[in-house]
Amino acid sequence: MTYDRPNRRLAIPGQLATIRFMSPHRAAEGVDILVIEDDPTIGRNLHAGLLASGYHAHWSRTGESGLTQARLAAPDVVLLDLGLPDTDGVEVARALRGEHPNLLIIILTARADDIDIVVGLDAGADDYLVKPVTLTVLLARLRAQLRRQPAVPAGSDPIRLGDLVLDVAARRCLLAGREVDLRPKEFDLLTALARRPDTAVTREDLMAEVWDENWFGSTKTLDVTMAALRRRLADESAGSTPLETPTISTLRGHGYRLETPPDGKSTMLS
Repeated sequence: MTYDRPNRRLAIPGQLATIRFMSPHRAAEGVDILVIEDDPTIGRNLHAGLLASGYHAHWSRTGESGLTQARLAAPDVVLLDLGLPDTDGVEVARALRGEHPNLLIIILTARADDIDIVVGLDAGADDYLVKPVTLTVLLARLRAQLRRQPAVPAGSDPIRLGDLVLDVAARRCLLAGREVDLRPKEFDLLTALARRPDTAVTREDLMAEVWDENWFGSTKTLDVTMAALRRRLADESAGSTPLETPTISTLRGHGYRLETPPDGKSTMLS
């Protein structure tokens, strides 16, 4: 790793391209990031780049040490490679999501096949980046993910759609009074649809609202999150007592629509 001090350029060999460091962004203040990456060059330079961008960063080279570090330090974000020496990164993602439901997990890997992306997102990752990727792009995606906390007016009433209640301020989903355990992106996606029931919402609008207004590349993250959301709602609705629950319709070539239950009353946020 070599520095050209007048321009503060970091020459990163291999998969992270040369970038120019900017002054630390305010969004980085107080954000703790754990890098789980076994490649010494990539790990070292990711760690250095995050520190130079104002983040608090730690680096673990194995899945087990990464899980231990996450338990000790409770990071806000994990950047996770899938090709780890001791365990598959997908299993690490599942363990992290199970132990830290609100943790932001970004997979950073050389695995580019669609099935790998689907499996990684279904394991609980919030984003999936394929190497090689510039540090500039990684930092931009990181900032975008950290911005994905929707502003909720104080005292806002919950959204009610039949037996489904979304308390956006408390980030709770209730179905006939029972709490439904949704992952952060599943909750945000359901909220985006529930705020405008019986209305067609484009894939582009959902990507912008739930993920990033400047999103580019594959939208499989939306498809995987939608499939998981549907499964969770269906599982919770199953039982001997019929429930008035909304359904999510796919609008081919357009997006999705949340259908109000036939006999269900809806109350929306003002």
